[in-house]
Amino acid sequence: MRELLLYGLSACVSLFTLSYTVHIFVGGLVSKTLEYTIMGIVVFLAMSAFSWMALDVRKSRKNKNNK
Repeated sequence: MRELLLYGLSACVSLFTLSYTVHIFVGGLVSKTLEYTIMGIVVFLAMSAFSWMALDVRKSRKNKNNK
């Protein structure tokens, strides 16, 4: 359970940092609406990658426990 909390906290901090990085790169160069759209797309892609990695770990641990 502690591992799950640690991974969740790490994912949240990573998503926040990623969105702030997008803000640093495009903030002031484009409109606020476009900036928020880009931030949303990048965060969605990162969440998808995190989810895929979590499912892969779950699958590999399930296979390891079955052997």
